[in-house]
Amino acid sequence: MRLVCVGLATVDLVQRVDRLPGVDEKAEALAAEVAAGGPATNAAVTAAALGADVTLVTAVGAHPLGDLVRADLAAHGVALLDAAPQATTPPPVSAVTVLDRTGQRTIVSRNARGTEAAVPEDLAHLLHAADAVLADGHHPALARAAAHSGRPLVLDAGSWRPVFADLLPRAAFTACSAAFRPPGDRPVEQALRALGASRGAITRGPDPVQWWSADATGEIEVPRVEAVDTAGAGDAFHGALTVALARGADTPAAVRYAIQVAGIRVRHRGPRSWLAALRPYGS
Repeated sequence: MRLVCVGLATVDLVQRVDRLPGVDEKAEALAAEVAAGGPATNAAVTAAALGADVTLVTAVGAHPLGDLVRADLAAHGVALLDAAPQATTPPPVSAVTVLDRTGQRTIVSRNARGTEAAVPEDLAHLLHAADAVLADGHHPALARAAAHSGRPLVLDAGSWRPVFADLLPRAAFTACSAAFRPPGDRPVEQALRALGASRGAITRGPDPVQWWSADATGEIEVPRVEAVDTAGAGDAFHGALTVALARGADTPAAVRYAIQVAGIRVRHRGPRSWLAALRPYGS
């Protein structure tokens, strides 16, 4: 199975703390790790751990910090197609702080702001060979190329971006959280349907996941687990969802599979330690 993930890559500095410092305060980290991050990147790493042949299309560039992204992707079996190989500016850096007792996280990042990512010549061939494509909309030109490829597109709608107006009608599946705010004041599902999303799911943390497919709708319970780290849980959900859809799963089955994988993610501390627990789910 071949997947292509298109979107954001960051350098994540992840620190665990026993309390979040207030203004003008300091807190000593209990632990610190550095890993590649970003919605499409985390989804790609998840999909690769589940047995997919995955290529990430993003902008990394020639800055030394980009070596951290390349090394982490290579270590976890994700191929990279760099859409900005000559860029000398650093890739986005995300400061992720995880509260140790609850697993809740805060994130500060510039995302892809100010980064120009042209569509690589090799992208059309890569997309043509894919069984499914995931896009997070962070690099609009790349996302549009993915949407126009004719391959099944899973859209990770993290937060509203103008490019989503072009992507939603072409997406085979749209996934977002209940915090997603499309234009207007309609409920999320209604707003997404009005924008052309005929199939999708809305996650709500530990509450049931809502799904719809044409006229069918439903909810799937989220098993209660002890969450120790929620950073990247949504990205893991999207990566697993893409794997399941590429395997031919229907909407409820794909959502259940993604819930299982995200549940594993939140039970493990750190950005990568949880991947070893995915082996039974990769067949």
